[in-house]
Amino acid sequence: MQPLINIHALIIDMDGVLWEGNQPLPGLKDFFTLLRLQKLPFILATNNASLTQDQYISKLSMMDIAVTANEILTSSMATAAHLSEQTEPGSTKIFVIGEEGLRQPLLKKGFNLVDLPYSRFDRPADYVICGLDRNLSWDKLAEASLHIDAGAKFIATNADTTLPTERGPVLGNGAILAALTASTGISPIVIGKPEAIMYQQAIKILGVKPDKTIAVGDRLNTDILGAVKTGIRSIMVLTGISAKNDLASIDYQPTWIMQGLPAITDALRLANE
Repeated sequence: MQPLINIHALIIDMDGVLWEGNQPLPGLKDFFTLLRLQKLPFILATNNASLTQDQYISKLSMMDIAVTANEILTSSMATAAHLSEQTEPGSTKIFVIGEEGLRQPLLKKGFNLVDLPYSRFDRPADYVICGLDRNLSWDKLAEASLHIDAGAKFIATNADTTLPTERGPVLGNGAILAALTASTGISPIVIGKPEAIMYQQAIKILGVKPDKTIAVGDRLNTDILGAVKTGIRSIMVLTGISAKNDLASIDYQPTWIMQGLPAITDALRLANE
């Protein structure tokens, strides 16, 4: 393992790193206390597309952690920002599978969200964007598949097949994508981790060079692989989805492996003594 040096900013995952469901993981408050004490900039970057910035701020506040809106980046926000650079929002129609955390960033960018039932005589949406939706129904899947079959581009905020909760891993957005791909034969373009887009956006917000930025995550095939694709170092924590023995079956590795937030806090403290 490399020494923990030259760290000027962190990009931190949330589910499985900071909490499981609504249960904070050990060392959460001490970790953020040290980040503020060391004036170490960070972005909380999550693939979970279901919550808004304000909802994440409130969730952290209930855990006695204060963060600002510009310290949070969701895959929904990354998707809306990326898409607004590719097309003119005001003339672009989007059908959404997802919750307010996905709808809000798209509306803020000026996209037109399609909610009326589709028929073969209608112009299809330009895009179908799919994020985690805990109110998923057959009707939503049917509407999405009709738009995709009629030519809408298929976009995914993320492809996480599971979501860590207090009860264990549950169905994630990747399972919804699998249903739509099976129905239409079309695979989505993924914006969130492990694609580099989201990390690149976070680095731009932080204003720090990539070689001085560290990604922290629990999932090898998203957080850590995304860091590898972006060319930044990473810390894998063992409090979420991936386990240490999973490393034997992949051809990339995290820079560091740590048990959880207390270990990262101790390492950061030692690195700056």
